[in-house]
Amino acid sequence: MLEKPELLQLTYDRVNSPEPKSYCCLKLEVLQLKSSYNALLFCLTPSVLCYSRSPNKTEFIKAKYQMLAFVHRMPCRDDDSFTAKDLSKQLHSSVRTGNLETCLRLLSLGAQANFFDPEKGNTPLHVAAKAGQVSQAELLTVYGADPGAPDSNAKTPINYARQAGYHDLADRLVEIQYELTDRLAFYLCGRKPNHKNGQHFIVPQMADSSLDLSELAKAAKKKLQSLSNHLFEELAMDVFDEVDRRETDAVWLATQNHSTLVTETTVVPFLPVNPEYSSTRNQGRQKLARFNAHEFATLVIDILSDSKRRQLGNSMISPKENVELILKSRSGGEGLDNDQPDYDSVASDEDTDKEPPSGKDRTKSLDSDLSDGPVTVQEFLEVKNALSASEAKIQQLMKVNSNLSDELRLMQKKASKLDKQSSMPDSDYDNTTNDYEMKDSGRRGRLRSSGWLGEGSSIPELDDLGAEPDPALPSTEDVIRKTEQITKNIQELLRAAQENKHDSFIPCSERIYVAVTEMAALFPKRPHSEMVRGPLRLLTSSSFRLQGECRKAAPPEEGPGPDMQLVTQQVIQCAYDIAKAAKQLVTITTKENSN
Repeated sequence: MLEKPELLQLTYDRVNSPEPKSYCCLKLEVLQLKSSYNALLFCLTPSVLCYSRSPNKTEFIKAKYQMLAFVHRMPCRDDDSFTAKDLSKQLHSSVRTGNLETCLRLLSLGAQANFFDPEKGNTPLHVAAKAGQVSQAELLTVYGADPGAPDSNAKTPINYARQAGYHDLADRLVEIQYELTDRLAFYLCGRKPNHKNGQHFIVPQMADSSLDLSELAKAAKKKLQSLSNHLFEELAMDVFDEVDRRETDAVWLATQNHSTLVTETTVVPFLPVNPEYSSTRNQGRQKLARFNAHEFATLVIDILSDSKRRQLGNSMISPKENVELILKSRSGGEGLDNDQPDYDSVASDEDTDKEPPSGKDRTKSLDSDLSDGPVTVQEFLEVKNALSASEAKIQQLMKVNSNLSDELRLMQKKASKLDKQSSMPDSDYDNTTNDYEMKDSGRRGRLRSSGWLGEGSSIPELDDLGAEPDPALPSTEDVIRKTEQITKNIQELLRAAQENKHDSFIPCSERIYVAVTEMAALFPKRPHSEMVRGPLRLLTSSSFRLQGECRKAAPPEEGPGPDMQLVTQQVIQCAYDIAKAAKQLVTITTKENSN
């Protein structure tokens, strides 16, 4: 190793030397000398190098040269918690600035958007909201930051944004917090809650809740309520993806040939396999596509109801206080079908056992749900919504009362006519009875189509006049002939949808309804087998829903027109359910008659 005096002499000789390679040799020898000094520095102990009595320098030199604590590391694996924590702390410090590139790089390297700093007692979203960084808040929420997460002072990022005067940012964070429930509510009833007025949830109710009152449905709701928050979040995410798939499928169906939807080659689309999920979850996600419109709407309503219960922290939600009655009448009152709410839901056994909340509890629940506006506005909106729902229900009850009065007068006339014809021959009497039964079934269909008779409902007076049900099933040939007629009418409807002839929806739906009524008349009024009752109920209820959806296609007298793509998708779904039920009835009658 060259000593320092020798190096100076060598430098002087090289500079004065006329050879061109002297400078290169000098540079090489200087590098060798530097390497030798580094080796010597590494061998010496910190006590030799640091003459200061302060231990900070010693610790710094050990951390820098021995532990290599300040060397830049590459992206780590998921199990390296130390590096992820360090990246999250860097993200915590960077979100208060407008440098999106740095935060995006940290997030891509593994920083946690919901990292809770124990020293500062908050998350990165709290810092970004307090600083008014809108872009940083959007980036953090894309990576999973929770706008409703509290800090050590029990304040959310929304509270900090409002305190700092960033009201637009606070409103945006509220929209992000309720994005999932807003999307599900909009899918059902075409409306979103008004968060600025303090309304955060819309929970529609099904008009025909006969299926919801079964023991199986009650058990399913209890299982849904017993799920942990993590499993419930996964289920809600899967339903959210299924809603997006169905809406995308509606756009796709608007550009395709619909004449083959009821053939044997039809394949029901479903969510693709996600390699990050387990096989069990992927199978459950794909099974969501097998739900018809009524079943899927019931599942979405249950998720909305339980989401509100979990958000508010209530053990049980009173349907009259927290469930808003939504009347989906986009094209008039006659467009209501079985998926639209006509009346309040019936309280379950658990609801009746619970005492009604007092005035203080009720005010407290309202304050928790409507915490963004003054109390007077909240009470005004609540009373206004309740009054509107009550008036709508009163009008519909008056309409049903009028219909029942008309039916009663008709039955009285028929009864007096039957008394007068009691002395006539048997053949004439039989013809009169058959004619009465045909008109009777027509009136029953009109009552059900108005939305006030469910799938399993019946008029007691008419059932008492009728004879005992015939348990025998119709012949296979008759069922096939009626099914072919239904299929032909469905193909005409789908052809009209393909050619955008929306004015043909109502005539086509009427023909389908007549064909379905004729096919349903072949079967007993009250079949004993559940295998027959299920498809028959699906057949008739889908025809009622089809009429309601087709009426929505008619242009309104005033106001904006309906979303024709959504209407077309619902019409096609109803037609598919009708064809599916008809096929099941053909299969059942063929199997039973062959035995």
